Amino acid sequence: MGDREVDQQLVERAQRGDKHAFELLVAKYQRRLARLISRFVRDAAETEDVTQEAFIKAYRALPAFRGESAFYTWLYRIGINTAKNYLLSLGRRAPTSTLHDADEAEDFEEASLLHEVSTPENEMMSKQVVEVVNSSLQKLPDDLRTALTLREIDGLSYEEIAVVMDCPVGTVRSRIFRAREAVAENLRPLLGTSKEQRW
Repeated sequence: MGDREVDQQLVERAQRGDKHAFELLVAKYQRRLARLISRFVRDAAETEDVTQEAFIKAYRALPAFRGESAFYTWLYRIGINTAKNYLLSLGRRAPTSTLHDADEAEDFEEASLLHEVSTPENEMMSKQVVEVVNSSLQKLPDDLRTALTLREIDGLSYEEIAVVMDCPVGTVRSRIFRAREAVAENLRPLLGTSKEQRW
């Protein structure tokens, strides 16, 4: 039995009033959801509060969940909306980027070229790539950054991202393509690649 089927069984049990089943879902996804929310809400204590609020909203909305998408896709969408609403309530805008470490930067193909030989020069260049990637992500509109982050960092499929972002799959593909192009454009001078080279 796959993850999605296990989650669906737990959801159905929770919908029938089994609180332990929902607790199992919380335990399973708490860290992932907190990591997602921390991309919007930078303060650790606030992240914890918003994550808890997202789970409360999910619990209250559980009777309406029909299993048309994976549970965690549905939960991610609630998490993103809760984080954005929280920031709006404080009069703050959702950040256009998050800090990513070098491991996450490796999701971009260009960065993998830098790890072939561990020399001081390559390590310095790796740091520069991470800085350029982070800077590029900060400049992206929210919808492009979110789509790229959900794909490259969280590993969601295009279909799952479409559910999370409440848009067609074609729109997701377009956003991810545009986001990758924007990041690639900023990396080209650093890596010495031409515009004709595909990523």
